[in-house]
Amino acid sequence: MRNVLFDICVYHQPGVDLLPDVVGAVRGIDPRTRHHVDDTRHYVDASALGAVGKADHYEGNVRRIYPRLDTIPARAPA
Repeated sequence: MRNVLFDICVYHQPGVDLLPDVVGAVRGIDPRTRHHVDDTRHYVDASALGAVGKADHYEGNVRRIYPRLDTIPARAPA
């Protein structure tokens, strides 16, 4: 689980009790969808978010948190 970070600011007992089950569920393939359960892109792409919401989720929010990213020149396509 080295690639997973969780915000554990949970403010009620049922949420705290649920954390071990949720954290333990990030490995493997979901038998209902046949997607890896940590494939968050699949979940976002399937959501009702519009193009702007998806762009914010994938990049915009990170650029707001780390504004110095905008100073890094874009790399040429490989």
